[in-house]
Amino acid sequence: MPQHTFILNGKAVTADVEGDVRLLWVLRDVLGVTGPKYGCGVGVCRACTSHLNGKAFTPCAVPVDDLAPTDEVTTIEGLPDTVGSDLHPMQEAWLDLDVAQCGFCQPGQIMAAVATVRRAREAGREITEADLDTIRNICRCGTYHRIRQAVLEGSRRME
Repeated sequence: MPQHTFILNGKAVTADVEGDVRLLWVLRDVLGVTGPKYGCGVGVCRACTSHLNGKAFTPCAVPVDDLAPTDEVTTIEGLPDTVGSDLHPMQEAWLDLDVAQCGFCQPGQIMAAVATVRRAREAGREITEADLDTIRNICRCGTYHRIRQAVLEGSRRME
């Protein structure tokens, strides 16, 4: 079986799977990383949102063969390490504002939020309502108002 190596949450990993296996299944079933959730399998619900080289992406829609050994995948499990803390500031905001109801979509929501804030900062500005509108992750419980509040609060907390 082919081997696929990439960086996962700061550590090099290798998976022995066929190249057309979607990265979400490699993460969850082969590597045991369960933060990214399976929702739709086609990148629509975005429950699996993670970061690839710092940008939000949906691993359910990416074959593992598309990754290079230098590609860095960050999931919700590795997000706190990006700031050297027990929790990322966005995760702290989520908890402080009691965002989660069922919690299923929250890892993907948080990962999308962090990527959105980073993108705004790279453009030299703070996050706006228009930026919030670009976060298209689906929340089955409908906690969108609290999610938006937490993204704004998390943005304030991110350096």
